[in-house]
Amino acid sequence: MKYKRVLLKLSGESLQGEQGYGISTSVLQSYASQIRQAVEAGVEIGIVIGGGNIFRGLQGARRGFDRVKGDQMGMLATIINSLALQSALEDNGVRAKVLTSIRMEPVGEYYSKAKALEYMAAGYVVIIGGGTSNPYFSTDTASALRGIEIEADVMLKGTRVDGVYTADPEKDPSAVKFDEITFDEVYSRNLKVMDLTAFTLCRENGLEIIVFDMDTPGNLGKVLAGEKTGTLVKL
Repeated sequence: MKYKRVLLKLSGESLQGEQGYGISTSVLQSYASQIRQAVEAGVEIGIVIGGGNIFRGLQGARRGFDRVKGDQMGMLATIINSLALQSALEDNGVRAKVLTSIRMEPVGEYYSKAKALEYMAAGYVVIIGGGTSNPYFSTDTASALRGIEIEADVMLKGTRVDGVYTADPEKDPSAVKFDEITFDEVYSRNLKVMDLTAFTLCRENGLEIIVFDMDTPGNLGKVLAGEKTGTLVKL
């Protein structure tokens, strides 16, 4: 495998599958199967999951929720998703631990870098829930922060789209996909890879990003093996 330790960012929206809300067990099982194969190949994996399939703080604020409370509700949604993934992984014979950025024993252990590295070295998949524990920060930013903290080789952003395009491919059929692109070019073209706070954090700390389609079984293994899958965002 090309990468030995990775931070995998999973989309909350992708977890809902075709049902439009909540958690699809078939998507969960697909993710768990791909992650199992990566673990069996010797890759250390930290995971951050979004919560958009259950609740988004920003959307809640537009509907009259206080933004801080809305973001806190979103943090709890990420922990629900983390527990669901842990359960699916264990069902697939993979040992997994949920660490939370907010004290929530016995739901999960309180996150620290040392604890995360210790569990990964022992063969556990470490799922870090609760975002950064602060409002106004997205789970993209949480995944950038945790990826840097655990000294990951790369951040893998698993989405429903198979890479970074010149425009939104769902709206513009003439959009062209990049195999590789620099951080600076993403800035200059104003492309939406992830939110700007997260993106800047990765750039300033030298954490490369691979955007790929996690919903196609086998893609995670291809990315980890160094095959041309998705888009590499590099310095």
